Amino acid sequence: MKVLIAGAGPTGLTLGIDLARRGVEVRVVDKATEFFAGSRGDGIQPRTLEVFDDLGVLDAVLAAGAPMAPIRVHLDGRVVDERRMVEPREPSPGVPYPNPWVLGQSQLEGILRARLLDFGVRVELDTELVGLEQDGDGVTARLSTGRVGRFDYLVGADGGASFVRKAIGVAFPGTTDESFRMLLGDVCAPELDAGVGHWFAAADDPMSGVVLTPLPGIGMFQFGMPLGEGDDASLETMQAVLDQFSAGVRLTRHGWSTVWRPNVRLAQRYRVGRVFLAGDAAHVHPPTGGQGMNTGVQDAYNLGWKLAGQTALDSYEAERRMVAARVLGVSTELMNRYTEGREDAYKRGEEGFGLNITYRAPDAAGPLVSGDRAPDAPVLDASGKRIRLFDLFRGPHVTRLSFGVPAPEQEHAYAVLRPDARPDDGSYGDASYGDARYVVDVEGHAFSGYAASPGDSFLIRPDGYLG
Repeated sequence: MKVLIAGAGPTGLTLGIDLARRGVEVRVVDKATEFFAGSRGDGIQPRTLEVFDDLGVLDAVLAAGAPMAPIRVHLDGRVVDERRMVEPREPSPGVPYPNPWVLGQSQLEGILRARLLDFGVRVELDTELVGLEQDGDGVTARLSTGRVGRFDYLVGADGGASFVRKAIGVAFPGTTDESFRMLLGDVCAPELDAGVGHWFAAADDPMSGVVLTPLPGIGMFQFGMPLGEGDDASLETMQAVLDQFSAGVRLTRHGWSTVWRPNVRLAQRYRVGRVFLAGDAAHVHPPTGGQGMNTGVQDAYNLGWKLAGQTALDSYEAERRMVAARVLGVSTELMNRYTEGREDAYKRGEEGFGLNITYRAPDAAGPLVSGDRAPDAPVLDASGKRIRLFDLFRGPHVTRLSFGVPAPEQEHAYAVLRPDARPDDGSYGDASYGDARYVVDVEGHAFSGYAASPGDSFLIRPDGYLG
């Protein structure tokens, strides 16, 4: 099978990795002439960290990034407070990565490209998709290089202005507020403590100001502020606004920047025949809440195993469009708080972490039925080695967990036993379980995390959700 992915941002790269590790022949093309250099979506949410764990890039992401820093509040040039957008949480057996992580998008993309290259796939720059036609057997794609290719499926991960979405005639309803503009950019501020973020404002209007958040590993800050009428995205504009609030803080270098307008849109469809949409091509979000990039990565993770197996393809739109609609609501509410100058504008709850995403219908009842995230838990394998359930799930396969009963004789099927079910001799070889592979629940976490009783069986999809 052959798949073409248009767009080499985090969404396209994630999908490319997931397909390539499943043995799918994949090409990833992008119309850009060089790789993106800038922070853009720099917040990685806990569920996305779990995705990266499965894809084999988590160690690199954690090494390059850092936890979210507290924000130091400067009013009229004086430090008056230090606050956190999110209160840190301790890891738990079911949630090993409970806190958001910060890493500039260009650094993340570099890590994902390196992982994609492990599978022999290199991103093709300066290669734009300029035409497509599809029939019942595949998609014919015309590229700006003059080449024409034939693919089984095509995925548009080519951003909010998606050529793919327009080519397949999918509407992109929503709103764009031209009355509000925000400047985001990467700057150097050598005099500022890079271990924390900084909020600068006037004491008589503390909710209107400038924020600088540190970007790990590159010695820069992401700079954000409302942009006045007629102002541009230059370093001079940033410095002039900062000078209104700060005590002589200098900005010495200007990297990537963009002028952002509140833009909230959701594609009416995620699939037309053999062509799919993912990431910003399917939904665009306010930057508040750090949801856009994360939602795109999770789109790709949901779609990858379905494309590779050519199974459950209709469920992609049903599951991910529902999630995007909910996430857009969260991001928009946070944006409204900011534009209204509310004191809770920068406070974040767990609604954006992605850990409570469910693919079951809203009226479904009962604990952990089909469609919920499968928690992690510490267990022992058949040899007595301590591992995690995530270790059993990792990879392109489906996993079956049978609690307190023999597992079926199939690959990636496990019987999960309570500690008191172990044989007295410690051999982990209870004859009643035959030759089935099994793991021993170390502390009861697997049972409690899955609301499981003896005799329960769970099928874990390749994307870590209960099937």
